[in-house]
Amino acid sequence: MYFALGLFLVTYVLLLIFGKYRAYIAACSALLFVIFRIIPLGQVPGAIDWNVLMMIAGTMGTVVLFIESKMPALLADIIMEHVPNIKWAVVALALFAGIISAFVDNVATVLMVAPVALALSKKLKISPVSVIISIAVSSNLQGAATLVGDTTSILLGGHANMNFMDFFVFQGKPGIFWVVQVGAIASAAVLLFYFRKYKQPVNSSKRTEVTDYVPTILLSGTVVLLIIVSFIPNKPAVSNGIICVSLAVIGFARKAFKEHSMTPFVQFFKEMDGETLLLLASLFVIIGGITEAGVIDAISQLFVKIAGDNLFVIYTLILWASVFFSAFIDNIPYVATMLPVVGGIASLMGVEPYILYFGLLIGATLGGNFTPIGASANITGIGILRKEGYTVSNQDFMKIGVPFSLVAVCSGYLLIWLIWS
Repeated sequence: MYFALGLFLVTYVLLLIFGKYRAYIAACSALLFVIFRIIPLGQVPGAIDWNVLMMIAGTMGTVVLFIESKMPALLADIIMEHVPNIKWAVVALALFAGIISAFVDNVATVLMVAPVALALSKKLKISPVSVIISIAVSSNLQGAATLVGDTTSILLGGHANMNFMDFFVFQGKPGIFWVVQVGAIASAAVLLFYFRKYKQPVNSSKRTEVTDYVPTILLSGTVVLLIIVSFIPNKPAVSNGIICVSLAVIGFARKAFKEHSMTPFVQFFKEMDGETLLLLASLFVIIGGITEAGVIDAISQLFVKIAGDNLFVIYTLILWASVFFSAFIDNIPYVATMLPVVGGIASLMGVEPYILYFGLLIGATLGGNFTPIGASANITGIGILRKEGYTVSNQDFMKIGVPFSLVAVCSGYLLIWLIWS
């Protein structure tokens, strides 16, 4: 057990230090877990959650086609037509990014909405820094709202066997979707206060023309089919993954047919982000190894020993510790590691784990908004600004990120406890 724990800790430190190579570090570590027989080779395929990997791969592909179709830009244009001034334009763009992000990866959302924010800022002669930061933090918030909103949500769904509808209504109670929406409304008030002096009027421009409506149909179809399949009992474990991959393949096959070329299929495999998939697959093996070695049980017992049998203390510890750690480290490996720990804690305490799972998801998802490096969407937004010649300091980011996140986290913290305790 101690050797497995040591190897795991070394892996985590290397992931933090060498962020660009984290997929390969995790893969090497997973290989060592197999070589040293911490996890038997025969258990490796079972340790990997193929449904999660397929969902991520398929959704990434469909989102690329959705962006190419220019539908997000059209939706943003329509929003701009219905706002009176810059203050409301920024808040509307942030909320729009959040809605998109509930169904599309956070980074992809920022890439969709940021060009609209840049164009608006140039037209109105204001700095786009605060505008794009607002879009990034809003997209991070809504990533926890649905099963397909973020990798962390997909990880939770796979681990806890939760389907698409469980994020809306779970065991007869409001799901985490509604908790996130309350946080979104509360944090929107923070943005309204921050941009209170931006009262210049907005002049709407010519609407963007959508080049292809099929990707919108495919993305909508993905959501609809995930809802339908959530009501089917005894379905295959990879049902959601098959849906996401199949619709992405249909989209790229159609594109290949129209272009009379196989290039779109090459694009499909490129857009699947092999490094993220390799990282996740490797993490599943590593977590399977430390579980097999008894490390997860030992960590769970330590948590219970620290907090006693007090569910509120455990819940508070998990949520706020997740906020702290996710402010500085990537929340994907963190959540992947902590899900079995949280399940182990609940088992030791003899309680259902869902309140702890939801606390983990809220803390890990929103904690990334406290710092510029806490979430990939933040890094993407800052990178876009850097290309435009703008420098973003920690202070610039945290002036929006910290109050935005505190309001959203506190509302989620209280609501989850009131609903699920």
